[in-house]
Amino acid sequence: SVLSTLLRAEGYDVTTALGGDVAIPILEEETFDLMISDIRMSPVNGLQLLQRAHDNYPKMAVLMLTAYGSVETAIEALKLGAFDYVTKPFKVDELLITVERALEYNKALNENVTLKAQINDSELRFDSIIAESQPMKHVCDMIERVAPTDTTILISGESGTGKEVVANAIHACSRRSNKNFLAINCAALPEPLLESEMFGHVKGAFTGASDNKEGLFEAANGGTIFLDEIGAMSMSIQGKLLRVLQEKEIRRVGGNDTVSIDCRVLAATNIPLEQLMEQGKFREDLYYRLSVIPISIKPLRERSEDILPLLYHILAKECGDDTPPVIEPEVCNTMEQYKWPGNVRELENAIKHALAFQSDGKVTREALPEKIRIAVKAGGAAGGSRAGELQDYKGKSLKAFLRGKEKEYVDQVLQATDGNKEEAAKALKISLATLYRKLPESQE
Repeated sequence: SVLSTLLRAEGYDVTTALGGDVAIPILEEETFDLMISDIRMSPVNGLQLLQRAHDNYPKMAVLMLTAYGSVETAIEALKLGAFDYVTKPFKVDELLITVERALEYNKALNENVTLKAQINDSELRFDSIIAESQPMKHVCDMIERVAPTDTTILISGESGTGKEVVANAIHACSRRSNKNFLAINCAALPEPLLESEMFGHVKGAFTGASDNKEGLFEAANGGTIFLDEIGAMSMSIQGKLLRVLQEKEIRRVGGNDTVSIDCRVLAATNIPLEQLMEQGKFREDLYYRLSVIPISIKPLRERSEDILPLLYHILAKECGDDTPPVIEPEVCNTMEQYKWPGNVRELENAIKHALAFQSDGKVTREALPEKIRIAVKAGGAAGGSRAGELQDYKGKSLKAFLRGKEKEYVDQVLQATDGNKEEAAKALKISLATLYRKLPESQE
């Protein structure tokens, strides 16, 4: 009764059900944007109702209420697909904010027309993300879907894969884009300094604290805070961060007063947090608070389609208004064969190295870092087949080489579509007439 009165006063259309067994037939007859459910009910408890709702209505957001403050029960609810949980007795403002966040998330997943317009206005900010491969296209799709919400997101991936670039894109496409985006590397600072940087401190809190200092959570108010390498955060600060996420307020180091904050939290890790949880180094409840929506960025070796587009993108950025040098075919071959343990960051450094050692307006294989040349023998790590392939183009122009590579790619796409030329043309993003011009007479 309290909830329905409260929500109706806020303009929501509310349907009530006295128990989980009563709610199930109502859910089968009507569709809803949000379900708020108690956990302790009989004969159908909240977790059972949540499971039923998640299986049959995956796009409906669900909030769970519990008076028991049980971390285990709350975590189980998040595992089963709940958007969030609220402990009773709840604060009215906290509940209403959580309801608003859940409904915004629901709208994003259903590609609400208003959110689509916001996304389209932000598409130009994706210039820094190269997405030729399917894994990166999926990442961009995730950015577009979740950026307009205020949901907490956990970005995972090896060092150098571009986690901060993705975080920046999420912020740029959000309604917070005109506010601060502040990043902090949790692995770069010792515990006392990290706590002070995040939450601020009051004068005299510790030796050297000669004045009050605002923390990043306060400075990012209205905007976004990005916690990089969060797996390196100590257990003590993890507990304080969990409280910030739950209560939406911080307390400066050495202070007694709380400060309300409104900022979106994005976190990133290069070590699987599940692995750290097993080792007792990361709080399970914080993990489920952070990973409401997980975004995984594949290493560069698993998305080789992005390597050459990234090469030319970085090359253009480094050269600016100057004419970029010619990249010899063997350089491209070496770049594609190398495994890139340092991912995009290593690729960028390799290109800067190559530009420094270019000769006569050309980047040759000799201009690449020695580590890469040793790892990939001339002609490619795969052996003589690549060497023989390049030998076929020896003495020919770059245009002839590119024409040959284009033919190979067209053939691969045709094989993937079982010879269906219309599907192949769509996949290649060219007209059917253009495809026919590129085919030999025997395939027309």
